[in-house]
Amino acid sequence: MRNRKKMTGAALFVPALIMLASAAGAQQKLSTTVYFDYAFNLNNNGYVTGTDAAKALNSQFRFRRAYFRYENKVSDLLGFRLTYDADNTANLTSAALSGTPATIATKKDDKLRPYIKHLYLDYAGLISNSSLRVGMVNTITFQIAEDKWGYRSVAKTLVDGFKDVTASDIRASSADLGLNFTGMAMKELKYGASIVSGEGYSHPEYDKYKKFAGYLQFIPVAGLSVVGYVDYEPRDASNKALTYKGDLYIEMIPNLTLAGEYVAYNSDLNKNTADQKHFNVSGYSIWGVYKIILDQLNAFARFDHYMPNSTSSSKNQDLIILGLDWVPVSTTWKIQPNVWITNYADASKKTDITVQLTFFLSF
Repeated sequence: MRNRKKMTGAALFVPALIMLASAAGAQQKLSTTVYFDYAFNLNNNGYVTGTDAAKALNSQFRFRRAYFRYENKVSDLLGFRLTYDADNTANLTSAALSGTPATIATKKDDKLRPYIKHLYLDYAGLISNSSLRVGMVNTITFQIAEDKWGYRSVAKTLVDGFKDVTASDIRASSADLGLNFTGMAMKELKYGASIVSGEGYSHPEYDKYKKFAGYLQFIPVAGLSVVGYVDYEPRDASNKALTYKGDLYIEMIPNLTLAGEYVAYNSDLNKNTADQKHFNVSGYSIWGVYKIILDQLNAFARFDHYMPNSTSSSKNQDLIILGLDWVPVSTTWKIQPNVWITNYADASKKTDITVQLTFFLSF
């Protein structure tokens, strides 16, 4: 009975919040975005697709993301955002407290769990054409690249997804605790700066050190944009990490967007286990999006080259993504079939080919 009351309360909460926001006027906004996939492998002898685990799960439905966002434009100068995110990351949330201490086991939680992604105030009154955000803010590391790419529903951008592809971490998160300040000095020049904890939105701050970041976006002519980004983070009292990134966006041809992104990450803590030799991490991404039928059908293609260890080129790998973006009824529902092809510099690792049928929902 108690569980039923909890479920009823939860079911009534969202409609009540929607009605409250509607009654308050257009200054408040509720939105939801969902990424849902059906995925399968086209081969069963690749480096990843050839494993027993991949073969056992070669036909999979999955919710990759579910966002719920509340925004309130309090005044012309002040706004507020709260974003809940949810995914199926396996968390250890409880312990089986039976048996002796030596046999106590943790339990894995596979439920689609919500967590806070954004929770910040947005103040636009410091100087003209600027925004100061304080709290759990979106970082400035790859926000421009993600907006230009436009297919976060299909794949993260190079920097955001580097660890997912290579297992090498360049400590870049899409949101973090701190503040960022962005603005436009003139129509040809935009800027951004931030101070954040460096741990990302999913971790508390573990030490006194902060990550400092900044970018300049130069737009010499309409349709051409160049972005330079750098961040600096002390990792401890004697070690530091630096990230350099450059983006190029070309939108001068009708219905066509071409882009390139390069990143280099240099951390004093990156050393080979065997010989303790220092290594750098780098990579680049090139992509294009073509609007075949305006507001109805797009085609996209992307090539990523990952160099996770500068001392070992055999660890390099390439990722090719090809796909379509179809709007069958309205832009709130998109169907995005896409193919991922992963090639490895190591000749002993065979190519992986995976297909995803992605459903993008936004309302």
